[in-house]
Amino acid sequence: MKEPQSWWQKLQNLFKRIGNFFTYEIKAVSDEQTIDPTELSVWQRIRFYFNVTISSLKTVLLILLSFLIVLAGLGIGIGLGYFASLASQEEVPSYQAMKNQIEDSNESAAFYFAKNDKLGNLTTDLIRTPVKSNQISPYLKKAIVATEDEYFYQHHGVVPKAISRALLSDLTGLGTQTGGSTLTQQLVKMKILSSETTFKRKAIEILLAVRLDNYFTKSEILTDYLNAATFGRNNKGQNVGGVEQAALGLFNKHAADLNLAESAFIAGLPQSPSVYTPYKQNGTLKKDISAGLDRKNTVLFRMYRHNDISKSEYDAAKKVDLKAEFQPKTEPQPENRGYGYVYNLITVEARDILIDQLIHEDGKNVTTVRKNKDQYNTYWNQADQLLRQKGYRVHSTIDRKLYDEMQVASKQAAPYLGTSKTSTITDPVTQKPTQFTEYVQNGTVLLDNQSGAVLAFVGGRNFSKFQLNHAFDTKRSPGSSIKPMLVYGPAVQNKLINTQSMIADFPVSFHGYFPTDFGQQIQNRFISASEALAESYNIPAVNLYDALQRGKNTKKYMSEMGIHLSDKEYSELGIALGGTKNGVSVLQQASAFSTFANQGTHVTPHVISKITDPSGKVIYQAPATKRQVFSKSTAYIMQKMLNGVVTKGTASTLSYQLPFSESDLIGKTGTSNDYRDIWFIGSTPGVTMASWIGYDNFYGHNYTLNKSSSDANLTYWSNIISALYKTNPEMFKLNQKMKQPSTVKTDTVLEDTGTKSGAITYNGANAHVTGKKVKAYYNDELPKDVSYQFGIGGTEKNYKLFWNHFFGASNDYGITSTYTGKTVRDPDDSVEDDASKYYYSNGSYGTYGSFGSGTYSGYSQGNYNNTNDSEQNNYNNYNYSGSGLNSNSTYGTYSSNSNTATSYNAYR
Repeated sequence: MKEPQSWWQKLQNLFKRIGNFFTYEIKAVSDEQTIDPTELSVWQRIRFYFNVTISSLKTVLLILLSFLIVLAGLGIGIGLGYFASLASQEEVPSYQAMKNQIEDSNESAAFYFAKNDKLGNLTTDLIRTPVKSNQISPYLKKAIVATEDEYFYQHHGVVPKAISRALLSDLTGLGTQTGGSTLTQQLVKMKILSSETTFKRKAIEILLAVRLDNYFTKSEILTDYLNAATFGRNNKGQNVGGVEQAALGLFNKHAADLNLAESAFIAGLPQSPSVYTPYKQNGTLKKDISAGLDRKNTVLFRMYRHNDISKSEYDAAKKVDLKAEFQPKTEPQPENRGYGYVYNLITVEARDILIDQLIHEDGKNVTTVRKNKDQYNTYWNQADQLLRQKGYRVHSTIDRKLYDEMQVASKQAAPYLGTSKTSTITDPVTQKPTQFTEYVQNGTVLLDNQSGAVLAFVGGRNFSKFQLNHAFDTKRSPGSSIKPMLVYGPAVQNKLINTQSMIADFPVSFHGYFPTDFGQQIQNRFISASEALAESYNIPAVNLYDALQRGKNTKKYMSEMGIHLSDKEYSELGIALGGTKNGVSVLQQASAFSTFANQGTHVTPHVISKITDPSGKVIYQAPATKRQVFSKSTAYIMQKMLNGVVTKGTASTLSYQLPFSESDLIGKTGTSNDYRDIWFIGSTPGVTMASWIGYDNFYGHNYTLNKSSSDANLTYWSNIISALYKTNPEMFKLNQKMKQPSTVKTDTVLEDTGTKSGAITYNGANAHVTGKKVKAYYNDELPKDVSYQFGIGGTEKNYKLFWNHFFGASNDYGITSTYTGKTVRDPDDSVEDDASKYYYSNGSYGTYGSFGSGTYSGYSQGNYNNTNDSEQNNYNNYNYSGSGLNSNSTYGTYSSNSNTATSYNAYR
């Protein structure tokens, strides 16, 4: 036999042949001789110039060929360097890690509660039953090798020629799809990598395929492939994974019992399952199944060509009528899945995490991609495919016991939250009239203050009918529950107020915007910051926010706590009462409020703690994102003020319902216009729980709750918190109350002015100011001296009324008045005038919610019938009469009585 030549010898011979081709010999001359072309005959001159030209071309071609060889070598070097770089960057998987991944039969992600408590797997219509090698027909093994990878038993995981052919096709765009992936590579792609078509992924695929071939036998690789590949649909319309379910779904027999024709049909499916499968999505047979049968014959021919079967076997198998063997349609068994809200939440959260990771890996900006619908959908599909095919383990922070306790307590309280509403609507599918009942829904979130972990939640009532998660997916008007984060917290932080700072609660107009307290009332007095927050008075909140707007950036604090509003919203004073455009979610509320309980530090909330692959490698770990939003002194002072909400304010009914002392709880209530949204957020040192109740108002309805709903929500909140406390009292951390920071100063001040005792000029004379004193808490400052205008907000007339009353005059200071006028709109507001879109009530406007979006907004407004534009901010223009605190009075369009009472809040 001829000895094989080395590649270098072959290259030398090639050059010789090229040289001989272009060489044209002429008569030899000595080195001393020179040729004078003029002395040559015409024919000799022709031969001479031709030879010179050929020699020149030969030289140029040799140079060009050398350049191409160098360039090819450089390309190969760069390619090898790229591969080497990838190899060095890619973590080398161990044998056990790869074994876990390729043998994992649960390709869809597995979901877990906290503490590694398994919830279940991501629902998919792909069914799979893994089998061992001896449970698969030998015909099927031979068929798949002959069809998908004829050199399977010869190569070492990859076939260089096939890869080069596929690469050349990709680069040039010429030719049809030639493949290039061995069964080993396909297994790597299905079980370890994603299906994206990038050079980097292809390079890693090759590296892992070689390693897989070194680790496992050909039989193991082939068996794992046959368990992993997809084979179209079965007679139930389900997608089929693995040969066992393919055999059962097509021929009602096990994979071990398949004959040659059946094996060939199944082996032909992986190339294009949707084209070759005989079944439709509903499980019925297609009218035309010729594509699959033709593919079966192609597989048989390749088996014959590969010497796997004889000519007679080939001919006999071609004649088999498989159509008669295909199974008739049957219905799949319905799946009864519990924990629907948890399951859906984990699915969405995990997919979002993977989407962001994929975007980052491609070096793109997440925000930019999410704004581009087409790009986002591409990444959404990739992330969803990873969840359904890579066998990820998704670990959540949800504690099953706590979650179960919340569901039981919520179900028990549901009938008392409000009445159900039934109406006739047009069915969006059938377009026929039908009865639709809407219930009072609720959303509740329990959050760990220190870690930001969502421990449990209530998504709503009756998941089987309403899958909308009211704890995470709906945004509603926060009402007065926004005041601590937006108004009072920033005011304390910026040393604008202390606990006893006095804020005006008198009739006031801000360029046509007239805020009122709950029930259209006005207190007509100066109120301490602590009382204003505890009783959730509106006018003090608006006055304080107006003062904050003069140079203080409240947006900064809200954004750092995870609530993002527009500049336009911040510019409108109604935001102080919850007048947002789109509203906030229950999770956002709980997270932002927990900042005060966590000593001024906000921790980004999260539901997913980590995601791992089947080998245990961590794909994602929840970051501990913390931000110091408020100082510890601000947090401590706010805790003092918010405890007043529970002990003597709008949530005081909780005091006899709690399983622990009311001194361990801080909280805030909130009510939007006409009782559309009812809130309570409460925190102990360890946890925060926010609850919301209201109607979804599907189909344009305008259902509202009533006056008793706030108390119903407080009872609901206390019932849940009691059940949780019984289950896990340690998480409340009641023994870890915040200690007073050194920067928090205390002093006694006058109850009426919030200042030190002292002297002022009153009616032209020096007057001494003293009286009952109370304790005040300051953010690293000392109490102020008394002054004539000691408060925030208020006009000259307001202060005159106060000082006259203070020094003994009988007047209407402190008499609660009630507004009885009509609704007006702020002329400075730019609002659409679509009456079908906006509701108007109680001096407020807002948009109707649709399908649970609950985008309610607006703020209190009222017409005070001011008759003198130059004096709209004082009392000079109102017909005012009265005689002391025990009389009745008329105040412009306000009717008032003498009994000063604790009032609730329009945005309570």
